Amino acid sequence: MSRTVLIFGATSRIAECVARRFAEQKARLILVGRSDEKMAAMRQDLTMRGAIQVTSHCVDLSATDAIQEFFSHNGEFAATVDTVLVAHGTLPDQQDIQNSWTLIRESYEVNLMSSICIATEVTKWFEEQGRGTLAVITSVAGDRARKSNYIYGAAKGGLSLYLQGLRNRFGSTPIRIIDIRPGFVDTPMTAHLEKGPLFAAPQHVAD
Repeated sequence: MSRTVLIFGATSRIAECVARRFAEQKARLILVGRSDEKMAAMRQDLTMRGAIQVTSHCVDLSATDAIQEFFSHNGEFAATVDTVLVAHGTLPDQQDIQNSWTLIRESYEVNLMSSICIATEVTKWFEEQGRGTLAVITSVAGDRARKSNYIYGAAKGGLSLYLQGLRNRFGSTPIRIIDIRPGFVDTPMTAHLEKGPLFAAPQHVAD
């Protein structure tokens, strides 16, 4: 039976590489992101790579209201989606936002609250199915606060703790909660950073 995979933040570099792996496994793919143009190109590419079906939905993943609207309009996914990847986020400049509560709140909306919103809705589906896999990309930045990125790190740390709670909640069931914590990855999100030997290729992270 083919796997049905729902990917949030589908146009991010890591998510795109993951989608290609699933396409090669003949999966059905549902892409969610902010760019219709990019997802249209992905649909063609993933179909050529072997995906049985590829559909896409344009959603502003920085707004929990938009995410909840997506779930309310796509209830049919509850019985078919068995794997969900949450791969969206932003890496704000610490100096630019650290003295602005408005910018900090916006950062937490996209890096913490939106992912929790998605996880809350998805695990309802999985409880009804009695199975499912939720994988969320967090960050090693959430393991320890550093002065260079503690606002971003606090969001990712909070998300990891939330996922830990979910994992304990569903520990005796076939529902799997996976916290993926890559270090530095060479993607557009880190394009402004000087590259070093610790940077991983997105293709390797996808594997």
